[in-house]
Amino acid sequence: MSILVVGSVALDTIETPFAKREDALGGSAMYFSIGASFFSDVRLVGVVGTDFPEDAIALLRKHNVDITGLQQVEGKTFRWSGRYHMDMNRRDTLDTQLNVLEEFSPVIPDTYQSTDFLFLANIHPTLQLDVLSQVPEPEYVITDTMNLWIDTTLDDLWKVIKQTDIMLMSDSEIRQLTGETNLLIAGKQLLEKGPGYVIIKKGEHGAMLVDAEGVFFAPGFPVEDIVDPTGAGDVFAAGLVGYLDKVGAVTDKTLRQAVIYGSTLASFNVEDFSLDRLKTLTMGEIKERYRMFKQITQFESE
Repeated sequence: MSILVVGSVALDTIETPFAKREDALGGSAMYFSIGASFFSDVRLVGVVGTDFPEDAIALLRKHNVDITGLQQVEGKTFRWSGRYHMDMNRRDTLDTQLNVLEEFSPVIPDTYQSTDFLFLANIHPTLQLDVLSQVPEPEYVITDTMNLWIDTTLDDLWKVIKQTDIMLMSDSEIRQLTGETNLLIAGKQLLEKGPGYVIIKKGEHGAMLVDAEGVFFAPGFPVEDIVDPTGAGDVFAAGLVGYLDKVGAVTDKTLRQAVIYGSTLASFNVEDFSLDRLKTLTMGEIKERYRMFKQITQFESE
């Protein structure tokens, strides 16, 4: 089995109430690739500049990520800067420099044409549509988005959603998209637009899975020391899609398990800046926390 991810690769400057990190590895495709590599083979399509550090390339190779589709062009890598508030659930974007990402045109290598799971990270919807036109009949299309595209390119976003099997959105994004404050109703409305499944990310409060059969809700795994929430949503997607690709089936049972694996993996990511916690993470730790997750969410009825 295989996963193809198309998204951003970035260098971030992150400020929290307690510390600051400059030129940290970031970008949706970077977080997703390293996270999903714990479960399956990952193929990455993205773009970086000539300033992209060699140790970042080495990290991808260490995790057996296929970077045939990672373009390196003259110029500077996409940069993002943000500052988190004290509760770490809110942040302000301080600066965004698209740099080489501004002219990025995804090219899907011939060796990537046959793919089981296609993850469209939160890049511009026109780029997502371009990728869909280049990849013939993937088994499953999983799509992420962001508030900016809802504001600026809504028509193209709806075209992507219609071709999506599993749609990932934050609670604020799906409320903005549907105009519905109730998340369950919003999820059901989105199902009518094409996706078979809608997963609503609620940050530290977990995730909600909505499909034609009903709803499944998983809390966030309790973490005592949250250092950096950046990329947590992308790592959640990595655990979700990685597990589904590993088991090779999308069913009600495997999707619920995948949501738990997604939340489990994201809980590790927030324990350190950037990708630093994922660099030292082991599959044994993931399985143990998954077991703990099951334990804290089970109860016996009378």
